[in-house]
Amino acid sequence: MSAAWHYFVLSAPLFLIVFVGYLIGLWRHWPRRWTSIASKLVFAVILPALLFGMMSDLSALPPVDARLLIAFFGGCFIVFGVGRLVAARVFQLDGVSQSVFALGGVFSNNVMLGLPIAKLTLGEAAVPSVALVLVFNALTLWTLVSISVEWARHGSFTAKGFGKTALSVATNPLVAAIVIGTLVGLSGYRLPGPVRLVLDGIGSLAAPAALLVLGLGLAEYGIRRDWRLSLSMTGLKLLVQPLAVWALGAAIGLPALELQVVVLLASMAVGANVYLMAAQFQTLQAPVASSLVISTALAAISSPLLLGLMHAFGS
Repeated sequence: MSAAWHYFVLSAPLFLIVFVGYLIGLWRHWPRRWTSIASKLVFAVILPALLFGMMSDLSALPPVDARLLIAFFGGCFIVFGVGRLVAARVFQLDGVSQSVFALGGVFSNNVMLGLPIAKLTLGEAAVPSVALVLVFNALTLWTLVSISVEWARHGSFTAKGFGKTALSVATNPLVAAIVIGTLVGLSGYRLPGPVRLVLDGIGSLAAPAALLVLGLGLAEYGIRRDWRLSLSMTGLKLLVQPLAVWALGAAIGLPALELQVVVLLASMAVGANVYLMAAQFQTLQAPVASSLVISTALAAISSPLLLGLMHAFGS
């Protein structure tokens, strides 16, 4: 498994940055408001600058096979169903809790963790594929869980609820940066040298800043009670989802790079958005919070191993 070791060596420093951020966040003299400020800076400025800069140079990047969306989100839908079944049969959770549990098995931390790791391990050519997933990720999965929760509560889903979700996604700085950058790239317009220099400079901070902020945030969640639920969510997220995406991507003949990207993104740790959803519906906050920490720690091993397996199988 020399390939797995190769990917581990490449990604280990990134997870180490997360760990450093985690230790800083645990320091009793570190104000939590600083974590909030740093997180907003990364989401609203640094990561959008990286994504806009990348996508504005779209003509120089390799084309992306859009079927990767079928593989990634098809796998998400399958595992979401499995998650609801496990939550109902094994843990006897109600419909709302089942939905949040299942979301924990499919919603990856692709912004803070997936993008930096894909860029480092798979190269710059992987970024457009990651960007395509990011554009649809929040809208698709938040709509999925919203439908699931509303159906559990009322047996229906309102257009108003979907509109609210769509508006939230459309005004997200990351999505806006990807869409506007893509339009600039497709237009053939070349950004002026000074603008490109500024974007490149800010974008170079993206990976370390995002990972450091991720660690700071994890320190606030901690590891709490309900370990069985947390470990089950982690197992769905780190093992079942990437295998489902891999199988679906291979079945439709997805090219090697796109297949590696979607499997890598599917293998990422549970995303913080799951905790926001748990808080919104007032259910499973503790096990979801624990799953964020546990899955991030275990992904340092499981993600390189999956990439190594794909390399061994010639994907």
